[in-house]
Amino acid sequence: MKCPYCGFGQDRVIDSRESREADSIRRRRECEKCNRRFTTYERIDEIPYMVAKKDGRREKFERRKVLEGLMRSCQKRPVSAVKLEQLVDEVEAFVTESTERERTTAEIGELLMDRLKGLDTVSYIRFASVYRDFKDVREFKEELEQLLTHHGDKAKKSRV
Repeated sequence: MKCPYCGFGQDRVIDSRESREADSIRRRRECEKCNRRFTTYERIDEIPYMVAKKDGRREKFERRKVLEGLMRSCQKRPVSAVKLEQLVDEVEAFVTESTERERTTAEIGELLMDRLKGLDTVSYIRFASVYRDFKDVREFKEELEQLLTHHGDKAKKSRV
């Protein structure tokens, strides 16, 4: 906490008390540089993080939904629960770091697909087929061809 008097960044908490309504905490602090005292209040962050859907709707970000989608994509695949949890942590951090408190499903989906591509290509294709809403086999085939071309390029580079 920055001192409001001298701007120094270190202080010590002298006293903490919960408000009567139990919705905030009052803290008395003392600056370690100028020794002046000041009061701060902590409140729960009540504005939810939002996700803007493709159809224009907005809904609250739910970590559980992301994990469920990943689990369906990775069903019967050699992707550990720990890896999925790390991926969901990464998405949650991506959403909570937004200055507008909102991300689009397009941004989240691209992040997930990028990470899944490195984890397991079958899981990636499963996720992409739902996320990109493939209309027919041709679209599915195009995605597979891009994936195969990308893997072929990586294999050539590793042999050189």
